[in-house]
Amino acid sequence: MEADERKILAPFAQKSGDSRGRKYPEPRHAYRTEFQRDRARVIHARAFRRLEYKTQVFLNGTGDHLRTRLTHSIEVASISRTIARALGVNEDLAEAIALAHDLGHSPFGHSGEEMLAECMREHGGFDHNKQSQRVVELLEAAYPTFPGLNLTFEVREGLRKHDETYDSPVAGEGKYKCPSLEAQIADLADEITYYSHDLDDAVDFEILAARQLEETAVWRWSHESVSARYPDVREPELHKLIIGAIIDAQVRDVVTTSADAIAAAGVQSADDVRRQPGALIRYSDERSEANQELRRFLYKNVYYHPRVAEVNRRACEMLRAVFEAYVRAPDLLGEGATRRIESEGLHRTVCDYIAGMTDRYLLEEHKRVQDNEVSP
Repeated sequence: MEADERKILAPFAQKSGDSRGRKYPEPRHAYRTEFQRDRARVIHARAFRRLEYKTQVFLNGTGDHLRTRLTHSIEVASISRTIARALGVNEDLAEAIALAHDLGHSPFGHSGEEMLAECMREHGGFDHNKQSQRVVELLEAAYPTFPGLNLTFEVREGLRKHDETYDSPVAGEGKYKCPSLEAQIADLADEITYYSHDLDDAVDFEILAARQLEETAVWRWSHESVSARYPDVREPELHKLIIGAIIDAQVRDVVTTSADAIAAAGVQSADDVRRQPGALIRYSDERSEANQELRRFLYKNVYYHPRVAEVNRRACEMLRAVFEAYVRAPDLLGEGATRRIESEGLHRTVCDYIAGMTDRYLLEEHKRVQDNEVSP
C-alpha cells in the first residue's frame, strides 16, 4: 500500500512511508499503513464514542435529528476525504485528523468551552484544540506501555490548529509555518461542515425563516441553483437540497482554488508545503467574503438566539458549579483523575475531567455534587 501511495498520490502529498513516526516506537503493522492505524485508534477511543452525547450547537437530546459532536466529526471526515482525493493527497491522513479534531471538546458546545476557559483563566486557560492533543497524547489510557494513543507526528501536527508556528520533530530543522496539506484540508472541511449543518439544524429547529436565509449570498446562490434544477420542489425537501448545494459549491471552490495555489507555489514534497509562508488550501476571495457574511449571520441569528443561548447558559452555569465543587472537594473526582493531581495540578486535572464529560454525565454530576453539599 505504501508503494501504491508513491505511484498514485501527488508529489506534495504526505506519504505513509515517510511518516516521522510515533513518540513511542512500535513495530509496523503487517497490513495497515501508519495513518490507517491512527484512524482506527481514534475510532476505538473512548473519547470518540463520548462525542455522540456532546452538543454541537443545539443541546444534546433536544432533537433526534440534530447534529452532535460525533455526527459533526463524521461529516468533516467525509468532506476531508473528498477534497483530499480530488487534490491527490493522502485521504487516510486527512480522515484521521478530521475524526480526532474534536476529541477534546467540552460538553455543551462552544458555550461550554467558553465557560471552561473562564474557569481556567488563572490556571493556563482552556482551548478544545489543545485539549484534543492532550486526549491523544495523555488522557486516553488504551495501552500498557505508553500514555495516550501514540499517534503519528502527522496526525498530531494536524490537531495543532491555529498554531502560528510548528516545531519539527527532526533536530536542527527548526520551526515552520504550515502543516501538511492533509491537515489544512481537515481544518477547512471543519468550517464547511459547521457552516452548512448549523444552517440545516437551525431550519429544522424552526429558528430561521426563509426571508432571513435570503440575506446571505451563500444561501441565495444555492437556492437559485436548486430552483433552476428542480423548479417544483417545496419544503421540507427544498432546504435539504439547498444545504447539499452549499456543501458542493464550497468543496468545488476549495478544490479549484487550492489546486491553483498548489501549482503556483510549485511545491514538490510534503516538506515543501511546510516551508510555505501561508496555507495553500483556501477559498476563493469571493467565497471567503461570502462565508464571513454567513458566519456573522449565524452568530446573530442562530448561536445567540434565545432558544439556543438561554438553554446553553443554564447548562454552563451547571458546568461552573461542578468545576468549583471539584476544586473544593477533589475526592469527588474519579480515582483515575485523582491520581493525576500531583503531576498535572488540581485545576488542570478538574478541567481534563470535565472536558471529557458528555452533556448527560455533567448534568448527573451537577445533581450529585449538589446533593453532596446539602447532605448533613
